[in-house]
Amino acid sequence: MGTKQAAGRIEDRTANSVRTPLGRRHWTRFLAAAALLGCSAHLAAQHLAAQQIAPQTLPDEPAAQSQTAPAKTPAAGGSISGVVVDETGAAITTATVRLTLREPARSFDTRTDGDGGFTFPNPGSGAFLISVAAPGFTAVSVPGNLSAGQVYTLPAITLEVGSSTVVNVGVTREEMAQEQLNVETKQRFLGVIPNFYMSYDPHPLPLSPKQKFELAAKFTLDPASFAITGLTAGVQQANDDYSGFGRGIGGYGKRYAAATGTFLNAAILGGAVLPSVLHQDPRYFYKGTGSIKSRTLYAIANAVICKGDNGHWEPNYSSIGGGLAAGAISNFYYPAKNRDGVESTFVSAAIGIAEDAAGNVAQEFLFRRLTSHTERAKPAP
Repeated sequence: MGTKQAAGRIEDRTANSVRTPLGRRHWTRFLAAAALLGCSAHLAAQHLAAQQIAPQTLPDEPAAQSQTAPAKTPAAGGSISGVVVDETGAAITTATVRLTLREPARSFDTRTDGDGGFTFPNPGSGAFLISVAAPGFTAVSVPGNLSAGQVYTLPAITLEVGSSTVVNVGVTREEMAQEQLNVETKQRFLGVIPNFYMSYDPHPLPLSPKQKFELAAKFTLDPASFAITGLTAGVQQANDDYSGFGRGIGGYGKRYAAATGTFLNAAILGGAVLPSVLHQDPRYFYKGTGSIKSRTLYAIANAVICKGDNGHWEPNYSSIGGGLAAGAISNFYYPAKNRDGVESTFVSAAIGIAEDAAGNVAQEFLFRRLTSHTERAKPAP
């Protein structure tokens, strides 16, 4: 979310007292480029989670006793839903559910919600297998067949007390997440500027701490990121922002070093360290469907909330905290007369959140068409 945008905006925030109209306009351009790279967190208080559950071989013919006739619906994409309960009929809220489709071979994961329910929206049509497992229960698989534009409601899936016996076949959950990450790190706005923090996959898996650091490293060390930081330092030099650095080549070098340091601090703290510690996802998850109003509200909400690794939406402490921390650290190397006070720092942070929201709207409605390599990761077999 705002990790990428915070990484860009902090240069302007650090010397709020010397910000000029030209500097503000340049900052907006920088936000629209380097900062629209991953965006923030999301609106709906929905519960999506992605957990690994092993695929199993699809049977040649679905078992009749495990299947219920799907009901027709006008919805174009269809869906598969159900509820998981124990032998007493109580909802199991800790179950992981995997949907495996036969042709083309692909699989999706989710987790039961507070009522034991689960839904796979727009999964595609054809034969499928639902595999369910939960700690302390014996795993169960339910086959079926989904036609295009149909809603398939499974009968209640009952798990018996026992040990989970799902056999891991194929790739692991972390490997699936890595496949998605590999796609994201090829995405470039206008074919040049890294748009790595943008996920277009409809079934995103959470990243491990190692993967969060990998994403932050690829973003911060990308040549385009250094070039944009250099351009920012050039505009600051032209406007004589941070005048304590002086003029000439020496002044530009100091501005470039300071801008790079603040950029790296915000990107690493807000994109890797805090997300790993707080178990939050630093990426923006493209909505792409619904009315213009719903998508706009979704994008605006990304400025202040994010998806946790557990699939729940929560305040984006990582991005906001990373930006504030980077601004505080910058006071150690920016000229004393150009440093912000505490009040100014928080005012600038509030302005940055508004800028994040505007950038998110652009991501939702515009930037996909201008970003290369936006295909989704290949699903696991």
